[in-house]
Amino acid sequence: MLKDRTQLEKEEQQKLAPYAMASAKTAGRVHKEPIDQNRLPFQRDRDRILHCKSFRRLQAKTQVFVSYFGDHYRDRLTHSIEVSQIARGLCRTLGLNEDLAEAISIAHDLGHTPFGHGGEDALDEIMQKYDLNFEHNEQSRRILEKLERINPNFDGLNVSKEVLDGMLKHNPHAYKTYSEFEEYPHLEAQIADAADEIAYINHDLDDGLRSGLITLEQVSVFKLWQLGHRTAIDLYGKTILAKDKESQRRYCSRVISKMISHMIKDLQNTTAKNIDQNNISSLEKVRSYKGRLVTFSKNLTPDIKDLRSFLLDNFYNHPKVATQIEKGKKIIRKLFEYLVNNQNKLPPNYRQLIKFGEQPEIVVKDYIAGMTDHYAEEKFNSFS
Repeated sequence: MLKDRTQLEKEEQQKLAPYAMASAKTAGRVHKEPIDQNRLPFQRDRDRILHCKSFRRLQAKTQVFVSYFGDHYRDRLTHSIEVSQIARGLCRTLGLNEDLAEAISIAHDLGHTPFGHGGEDALDEIMQKYDLNFEHNEQSRRILEKLERINPNFDGLNVSKEVLDGMLKHNPHAYKTYSEFEEYPHLEAQIADAADEIAYINHDLDDGLRSGLITLEQVSVFKLWQLGHRTAIDLYGKTILAKDKESQRRYCSRVISKMISHMIKDLQNTTAKNIDQNNISSLEKVRSYKGRLVTFSKNLTPDIKDLRSFLLDNFYNHPKVATQIEKGKKIIRKLFEYLVNNQNKLPPNYRQLIKFGEQPEIVVKDYIAGMTDHYAEEKFNSFS
């Protein structure tokens, strides 16, 4: 049986909770277009994002290690896929819209710079000189919009407004300022944000251990690790504690897997309680609730904070990582300075944006933010 749009909407409505963002309730797209009779709008958004160039470029953008550091470390693409997988699972158990959360998850880092958060910091410092700023979630939204307000001929994805608003998920205050709806985030946006945190804490811990920059002795003191350790031992036995290198890799992977499961379960249970205790019985009540409904428990939150602080001090700021990041920041600063002063070196479509009235510094920022690590280095070397 071939299912049409009406049947798909009906089936979706049957499985969604009353507080979920149903496809039938979408506020639509910035530019109206014919309805797809065989896909719901958020499914269509996800497909467009998956096939766009900005998504493909994430495979060569830094997560923690620059993209050529090693084959087994995460990059922005693998990170986004892991976020999406966690977000879909959370939505499934809470009765939320998986397609919307997936679209937000795979798009949330489209605006990230090369060279990770160091690159983001460098661009932000540069833009502050022009009384502007740079933040990768806002840039992700900008990429999805593709500057259509400035140049209607600039190719854009024209995704649903709910996906655009999901790009501002990290900051409820910014969300209320920039949102099309002048309301607070739908639960699917909050889920994508929480899934991002679960994903990066655990896979960065895994990458840190794999690289040898942090050790088992260091992480074994944390409550989350201890919980994962006990669960792994209960399931697999003490044989996983063998001291050979391969066994230790399996042990770390299994402990981290259990840590992820514990964080997901805690988030699900706490969020369900928040929804019940605040009488959230409709989407409208979600959008008017001043605060977060998707949260970890008060017991787990300090443990997550402790592990995040440890990663910041011992992994993200490790000299070997910091050296790479400082090199990337230098490249971005030099590229920006050169391109602002030599606008003829910008690609034609970016030069056209300046002709349409966009501020040159913003156009250069957009160009650099879209670069991969190696492309930024290549351009830097060609301009030097």
